[in-house]
Amino acid sequence: MLGVLAGFFVVWSIILVGMFVGRRGILGDNARQVLSGLTFFVASPALLFETLSKARLHDIFAAPLLVAGVGAIATAALFFIIVRFLLKRSMPESLVSCMSASLANSANLGIPISVYVLGDASYVAPLLIFQLAFFTPVLLMALDATTSAHRTTPLRFVVLILKNPMIVGSGLGLLVAGTGWQVPSLVMEPIHLIGGAAIPAMLMAFGMSLNGSKPLQSTTGRRADVLLASVFKLIVHPSIAFVFARFALGMEGQALFAVVVTSALPTAQNVFVAATRYKTGLTTAKDTVLITTVVAVPAMIGVALLLT
Repeated sequence: MLGVLAGFFVVWSIILVGMFVGRRGILGDNARQVLSGLTFFVASPALLFETLSKARLHDIFAAPLLVAGVGAIATAALFFIIVRFLLKRSMPESLVSCMSASLANSANLGIPISVYVLGDASYVAPLLIFQLAFFTPVLLMALDATTSAHRTTPLRFVVLILKNPMIVGSGLGLLVAGTGWQVPSLVMEPIHLIGGAAIPAMLMAFGMSLNGSKPLQSTTGRRADVLLASVFKLIVHPSIAFVFARFALGMEGQALFAVVVTSALPTAQNVFVAATRYKTGLTTAKDTVLITTVVAVPAMIGVALLLT
């Protein structure tokens, strides 16, 4: 337990540094965008490649991937019923709300949590692969189908998936692991150094993003949506993952702890990007990202106390 708490302390310490740096403007106005771009396009793919190239494929594509899929889909479906038929939101807004309640921040916060709390970045790989390669594209295609603008073909989505640097890095790493090829140290060393920049840059950019936002404004009329989505993301989602993993798959120990913790990750920031593109569900997306981000680490500490 002390090791888990120490991991969370490291994560929050770097987040707080990012908040301080962002508030003081030490790195300039565009620092968050630069750091986010560095992690997304360069450092994170390198880290994922190095990690997954040494992983066992059975650990990636077996039970953890199934838990990631069942947990996210069940959470989204249940929340969709509530927001669509009880709160009576439009179809596009309901879909964005579903994303807010079930789509986890598997990269910017998931990778650091996986490294410092779980001890290995490969623990978040099943969730990351499921979301980037299947769950997010399907939800975006549904949004396309229910809005008059932004018609996108399935082929275009396949191309977008394959152009995602996280998917490319993960895919190449899994290819190396599957073939058993040993990457020459002369090649792996710069990849290792670049990947080492991913976690501190992610967490500092994440801390910068927490400055200045005020959620749950009374004038928005979406307080119920935001609070429900936050509860679903931080409590319902990991609860479904726990029940399915423990009682349907018989998982226990570190493996069970890992799938529950990754399910308790906060709402992904790209949900707000999608809401902005489709001009619907903006308040729910923005506020849920902020609330779950602030509360997620204490929530995951609670998970650690219950399961370790």
